[in-house]
Amino acid sequence: NARWCANRATGHQPQGISQMHPLLPFLLVFVGAPLVELYLLIEVGSVIGALWTVLLVVLTAVIGVSLLRIQGFNTLNRARQNMEMGTLPAMEMMEGMMLAIGGALLITPGFITDTLGFLCLIPATRRGMIHYLMRRSSMQAGFYNHRTTHYKRDHHQQGNHQGRTIEGEYHRDD
Repeated sequence: NARWCANRATGHQPQGISQMHPLLPFLLVFVGAPLVELYLLIEVGSVIGALWTVLLVVLTAVIGVSLLRIQGFNTLNRARQNMEMGTLPAMEMMEGMMLAIGGALLITPGFITDTLGFLCLIPATRRGMIHYLMRRSSMQAGFYNHRTTHYKRDHHQQGNHQGRTIEGEYHRDD
């Protein structure tokens, strides 16, 4: 316990099993996920046949891209409306990023990636994922409120003293 406190105070991390190699997540995503997808495609193909499996993968991609187009236009329209009202379209920008990720997952062959891509297309799950990511990130301090998507111009006056805000002006001397 004393060693943990000393390591914590000096910023040293103990070496061992609990410390994960920084490339491991990339290895899991770019090697592990395709292997799982390939296994699942082979298993489904052995049950319904190879042609039907390929047609099913193509069909999910076509349906997904069509839904992506509709959701993208809806999100773009909401962003325009927010900007016309003078509010920052923060949620719409995040939704656009999630839709791009969902689109990439949908055009990637496989059932797991298609499922994750479709989850990005459903507005409720997409917003739920965004809220989860925002709560886990440091971006919410001063810029994002999980109940509204309005930019808080006067957040320092509303009692929100989570971060250090320095206001000022600048000009270029070139």
